Amino acid sequence: MKQENELDRNKKIPLLLLPGTLCNEKLWEHQIAYLEDIASITVGDLTQNNTIEGMASSVLDKAPEKFALAGLSLGGMVAIEMMRQAPERVTQLALLDTNPRPPTDAQIETWHKFIRISKEGDFISITKDYLMPGLLRQANQGTPLVQTVINMAEEVGANAMERQMTALMHRPDAFEVLPTIQCSVSVMVGDEDNVCPIEMSNELIREIPNSYLTIIKDAGHLSSLENPLEVSRTMRQWLIS
Repeated sequence: MKQENELDRNKKIPLLLLPGTLCNEKLWEHQIAYLEDIASITVGDLTQNNTIEGMASSVLDKAPEKFALAGLSLGGMVAIEMMRQAPERVTQLALLDTNPRPPTDAQIETWHKFIRISKEGDFISITKDYLMPGLLRQANQGTPLVQTVINMAEEVGANAMERQMTALMHRPDAFEVLPTIQCSVSVMVGDEDNVCPIEMSNELIREIPNSYLTIIKDAGHLSSLENPLEVSRTMRQWLIS
């Protein structure tokens, strides 16, 4: 019996992390290190498909049979779609800085503009000159975090950006899924997130039955980078609760 209990304690929770647009595993670097003692962690690839549905299906194909799931921004949208496709496989869900609403005409116009800029050969300016003010809070502009975000964008690349922005333009209705989610859901948002502001997270917890909100202090849209310790601590509590 003692040996069985020790094995239970040593068994790690399968955890799947989904990054945002133009982001990769660097977005979750702190969380991966902080949670590795209790979780077996993989980062899903959201660069190969041009629909949210396709991204969700591709991630599910490679995921463990049952797993905890966390997604930030685009990753949160894909996580919601995974709850439509295979809710029985997700043991618990975390949605960080996620927008449940359909795209606006202005957003679609902007994404088309970014794709044009990229095709004209100025891909990296999209992150540096257009996206950066919304990704990091003002206090973090000019810090090394800026280069981290740029590096992620360069690694994801122009072709994947076009696929991701095409997926965002045509994303499915999250509000059809949210009320059907049965597992426990941790919703997190940076207190200075201007891309997916707190009101959007309030909509998530109004729609999802078993959900609760944590506002991450001193963070903008990329909360897992900007206040990594608070996000990691919140995720740890979410995982073991």
